[in-house]
Amino acid sequence: MNRYFYIDTEGKQKGTFSPQELRQEQVKKDTLVWTQGMEQWKRADEVAELSLLFDTASTMQAQYTASAQTSASPTPQTPQLMPKSWMVESILVTILPFMLCSSFFSLLGIIAIVYAAQVESFFNRGDYDASLQASREAGKWTRIALWIAIGWVLLIIIAIILMFVFVGSMAGLSEMLNT
Repeated sequence: MNRYFYIDTEGKQKGTFSPQELRQEQVKKDTLVWTQGMEQWKRADEVAELSLLFDTASTMQAQYTASAQTSASPTPQTPQLMPKSWMVESILVTILPFMLCSSFFSLLGIIAIVYAAQVESFFNRGDYDASLQASREAGKWTRIALWIAIGWVLLIIIAIILMFVFVGSMAGLSEMLNT
């Protein structure tokens, strides 16, 4: 969930506030607001996340909810933690196998990197479910790339061992033929 600054009626900058807190500050449609990621100040009614502030039905619902919460015992909300992003792991399973054995299969880790980048983005926008789903996908693709890299390295090790066995047996065979 974004935190916003706004300019009050006296022209002073105030902030930061969540959208709910902006409602309590009685921000109007033409109030200028700004949050991280915005290029310039915008009217509050031009920001999609703040459009609910000016919907009369949701405003009445919020006032009803606020009055109900003050009369009832307050329940502390536990902040949700950001799901694991898998960014470091996905970068490692992309770069290290490629450097060690130049396996193009390790490039599957790029898919994991894309999902890992989405985790924090979704979480910062307040979309926890999408953030959790992106985390699951990043973990899945990281594991896939990891197991493919392990399999590829094992195949290379087996091929090297078989090559030494073959060369050794050919050397032994040539010695037997020479005697």
